[in-house]
Amino acid sequence: MSQEPWTLTGLHASVRFTLLADAAPGLLPRLLQPFAKRDLTPDLFEATRDGEDVRVQISMAAMPAEMVHLVEGNLAQVVGVRQVTRRQEITGMARRRAA
Repeated sequence: MSQEPWTLTGLHASVRFTLLADAAPGLLPRLLQPFAKRDLTPDLFEATRDGEDVRVQISMAAMPAEMVHLVEGNLAQVVGVRQVTRRQEITGMARRRAA
């Protein structure tokens, strides 16, 4: 049996991030930065303000699977973000990494 590691390279994920954050000027563009620096454009970006809170949903139908955890980590580090949840579905097949 091969001991080569599995990789997500080439796979895509349908992913939706839901964030709860403090309502503050400049929050929304800061939430797009993790996508922009990876040359990704979300399919949906929706923000709803409720008093001092903002609930934001950002989704992509086909995000490279290896980038999902990176974007999630960057979103969690944005000043004012209190909670990040993620729903995702990996599409395609897992492959072995080339030696």
